Amino acid sequence: MLKPRQMSRALIVGHKDLLEETVEALHTINLFQIEDYIEDDSGLKIGKPFGDVDSLSKALIKIRSIASFLEVKDESTGKQKVTILSDKLNSTLEVLDKEVSTRTERKNGLETRVKEIESIKKDLLPFADIPLDLDLYRGYENLMVFPGVVKGNFEAEISNITGSYELFSDSKSGTIVLFVPKKVVEATSKALSGFEYRELKVPDQKGTPVEIISRIDVEKADLLKQIEGIDADIAALKDKYKDFILASNEMLSIEADKSESPLHIATSESAFLIEGWVPSDSYNKLERAISKATQDRVFVTQQEIEHEQEPVVPVEYDNPKIVRPLQEIMNLYARPRYKELDPTSLIFITFPLFYGMILGDIGYALILMALAFFIKKTVKSDAVKPLMDILIYCQISTLIFGVLYGEFLGFPLAGIVSHGEVVAGLIPGFNTIDLFASPVGGEMITYPIHRTHLVMTMIVLTALIGIIHINIGYILGFINENRKHGFTTALLEKGSWIVIELGILLGVLGYTGAFPSAMIYAGIIVFLVGFVMLLKGEGIKGPVELPSLLSNSLSYTRLIAVGLSSIYIASTVNMIAFEMMWPEKFGPMTVFAILVFIFGHALNTVLSIIAPGLHALRLQYVEFFGKFYEGGGRKYDPFGYIRKYTEE
Repeated sequence: MLKPRQMSRALIVGHKDLLEETVEALHTINLFQIEDYIEDDSGLKIGKPFGDVDSLSKALIKIRSIASFLEVKDESTGKQKVTILSDKLNSTLEVLDKEVSTRTERKNGLETRVKEIESIKKDLLPFADIPLDLDLYRGYENLMVFPGVVKGNFEAEISNITGSYELFSDSKSGTIVLFVPKKVVEATSKALSGFEYRELKVPDQKGTPVEIISRIDVEKADLLKQIEGIDADIAALKDKYKDFILASNEMLSIEADKSESPLHIATSESAFLIEGWVPSDSYNKLERAISKATQDRVFVTQQEIEHEQEPVVPVEYDNPKIVRPLQEIMNLYARPRYKELDPTSLIFITFPLFYGMILGDIGYALILMALAFFIKKTVKSDAVKPLMDILIYCQISTLIFGVLYGEFLGFPLAGIVSHGEVVAGLIPGFNTIDLFASPVGGEMITYPIHRTHLVMTMIVLTALIGIIHINIGYILGFINENRKHGFTTALLEKGSWIVIELGILLGVLGYTGAFPSAMIYAGIIVFLVGFVMLLKGEGIKGPVELPSLLSNSLSYTRLIAVGLSSIYIASTVNMIAFEMMWPEKFGPMTVFAILVFIFGHALNTVLSIIAPGLHALRLQYVEFFGKFYEGGGRKYDPFGYIRKYTEE
């Protein structure tokens, strides 16, 4: 559970005539990851694909292009027989391709015309309130036309230049159409520039702008109606051929995968050699499958994994079903190496624990849990489901801490004595119970735990949790180093940190009087021993990182700090809604107060997903993983395919 699935290196050797049967068997069992062969001086060459790969590739590209155009998505459908599908593939694909191509070309043409119309209308709109036929804007020998937009009253300026002019204008938009003799064009242009003149494009159309706009609006409506009809035809095609497309894509993908497999395999004139990886507990299954498919004529052998091969051994998680969703968090950081500890099971405990400690509210837990269950049920995606499972785990933790904290949407469930007055909680008659005095700050530990009244105690508690979490990381680091480089290296590089912490602890206990004062000297000696070990194990880099012990531990105080920020946001929303805005009688302010309450808590709910998740994640990635985890393992990717839409 704390280590990846054990892998075996396997070698498969046989006569070249049996390569296709061997590939078929490997693909069917879906357990063997083929290691790509790289040509060397051995005389072996990369194999050649089976059959007509070009035709397969063309058919696969065509079916995927059609699936993309029709927006066919993976979804649960009935399985189709491969033999029946193969018989009708070419004919059905030809018909489907023709129908899709016809509609695609027709739709593209219509959409192009719609864009042209929209462009023409855009050019016409500035002239809509000028009742001139567009033919009158052009074709003069002695006149010049200035169609454009100006700012201000420029007519007096033009009248000073010439009395022979004609002006049409729209005062709302500032559009003008000015006709002047060509002999005064230069003077007119100069005058217009003083009024920020900007020339407008006159569409090459006939008729008045209003008439043309009315005509093209009718044409556009007709075009859009035709496009809607084509979209309806496309939707009908999708419904009719959806199962065929999904099944064909799967079948062709499988066939292409098998046909191209020799490109990863070493071959000679008469033999082949396949090298790869298989889970150790499935090696016998691999051997039996090859033996059965080739009548014992292909040789399979299990080889020892050498030390220099360990970095390339593929890694497959080996976690219980309940823990597997947390593998997404591991993949987001890095998959563990083959000889490295897999901390997924530990994250299964600590990540929801930290999340719950931060949020700790019954109301938010119930809302987010219901949301997670709803998304998990409605969204059919293999990528979304594990994320929703993680959210559900976190809300279970949040619910437990919500009961401990006695909080519901920022309201305390239990009353508490504050400054000599009893502040009532949501539950009438339910008050906090004093348990014992905290050794920190003289605060009283109560049930429910009021975080806002136990700030110093919670800060110290979260720092102690951080110390424990960090030291678990050092212990795991010790185990990892022991596996990779031996006990001495593990003791010097990771054990030294624990010795240093022990020395600091003894010194603090002696200084505070909890232990005899002589313990201070014992602590100093232990600290120096640990310091020398660290210096020998990690060099000068180790002592330089000593201050990180304090900073890493204090980083865990975010478990209380971020939680308090969420409480204060919720409390502020409640105060605004029910203390400042809630009226004596029902009215418009009542509705407004309710809206403030709903939207305020909706915003805090979103923050309740993001903030606790990010901070809990940071404590795993930075403070915890930094003490032991390297990552960077290869993903186990066996040769094969899990059929969803077809069956043999």
